[in-house]
Amino acid sequence: MKRLLIRSLKFIGIALLVILILLATALFFYGPGVPQDADMTIDSVLQSDLPELLQGQTGYVDSGETKIWYESIPPATPSKGTVLLFMGISNDALGWPPSFLNALTDAGYQVIRFDYRGTGLSDWDNDWGENPYSLEDLALDAVAILDEEDIDQAHIIGVSMGGMVAQEFAIHHPHRTLTLTLMMSSGNIVDGALPPISQDVTLELILASVKYGIIPTERNTIKLHIAAREILSGDADYELDVEETAQQVLYNLRHRNGYNSQASQQHQNAVFRSGSRYSALRRLELPTLIIHGLDDPFIPIEHSQKLGRTIPDSTTMWFENMGHDLPPYLIDSLIAELILNFEKNPGES
Repeated sequence: MKRLLIRSLKFIGIALLVILILLATALFFYGPGVPQDADMTIDSVLQSDLPELLQGQTGYVDSGETKIWYESIPPATPSKGTVLLFMGISNDALGWPPSFLNALTDAGYQVIRFDYRGTGLSDWDNDWGENPYSLEDLALDAVAILDEEDIDQAHIIGVSMGGMVAQEFAIHHPHRTLTLTLMMSSGNIVDGALPPISQDVTLELILASVKYGIIPTERNTIKLHIAAREILSGDADYELDVEETAQQVLYNLRHRNGYNSQASQQHQNAVFRSGSRYSALRRLELPTLIIHGLDDPFIPIEHSQKLGRTIPDSTTMWFENMGHDLPPYLIDSLIAELILNFEKNPGES
């Protein structure tokens, strides 16, 4: 009887191993991938000296007991004000395309970007499970940066989850907010009256994480980020800047703290616990620009449409051939709309 049990367990173990090997093989060949010519570009980046990706003065600020890293980039011309940037889920400050930053500074704006807690060079909370932080906490981190830099007011820009943090900032600190820009975001991600975030895209992102994350070499980590960008671009037809993405990822791996595998879960938890902001958003009295891509595969455009109906002084812009991303070819058009919104309430430069 004992021998039979041992044989059965061995058989089950071998069968599970075979299944795992087959699944891994299928995922390798058929799972989410990268553009066909990406390997050559990745090879070149891996073998070349990395460019310096920081453009301004960097520093740390204490937000409660959490240390937050930030960068303040000066304007190329006399200052017209300050722009404070909130990136998407589990992304650090380097997620902002250099062309986006350069366009803002060339237009005369000081730009501040920062690493969310749990990412980049900001503190990674090992006790998060006992005391999870909220979207409002992330907004308070940004307030601490403005205080440190002695900046009274700023134009606030948020992308995806960053748009939700930006809403928290504007709701709780309206006197610090000159204008608000929300890109591909939501006022309540679990709004039962709206289509939910795409489970298909979520599954694809998970499969990409498995495919490239099991063996987290520099090459695989770069491929993971490129594959995620490809997934989030949806049906939009534009060429991803593979070299720029590879350089950003490698810079994070070699010159910063790399990537926190827990950040996505922590940020997702903060998003789903945040609830609805509709009532508070109806009381906002500041120029608001709402932007969404018509090809966004992740957050349905209905979420931005409802934001437009909810926030009183808001303008909506829907861009064709734009997914859940900031397409390189659209940067100039996006910046032009942002500046028009800034000029509605320029503040004191």
